[in-house]
Amino acid sequence: MSVPARYASVDELLADARSRLDRLIPADAAQAVRQGARLVDIRPAEQRLAEGEIPGSLVVERNHLEWRLHPESDARVPAAVSGQRWIVVCSEGFTSSLAADALNTIGVAATDLVGGFAGWQEAGLPTTAGGTPAGQFVS
Repeated sequence: MSVPARYASVDELLADARSRLDRLIPADAAQAVRQGARLVDIRPAEQRLAEGEIPGSLVVERNHLEWRLHPESDARVPAAVSGQRWIVVCSEGFTSSLAADALNTIGVAATDLVGGFAGWQEAGLPTTAGGTPAGQFVS
């Protein structure tokens, strides 16, 4: 059985998600973190090992994101408190847009990082070697 498509392409889906986000360039994301926002890195362990990580970011792989960040979830991380603003980070800033939009639909304030980890790194902002276990903050 086929299901009618809401979007003609993945690009349309992405554009729709981004239309509801105030996406942040790396410098603005770093400023938002200084003002209390938190970065959440949704990349799989393999990518984080290969590419590196952002110090201070929380590692929550994409398939657990909503459960770990919703303040009322039994599976939430301690940092998932009401009113916390999250900046979702993926490798290049595509998956993070969809993930941030999904978080907003359940009442978790979120946006994403334009360019993802690659953009952060290209902006000369701090990075470190990967390997942080899921559910922990990168040191």
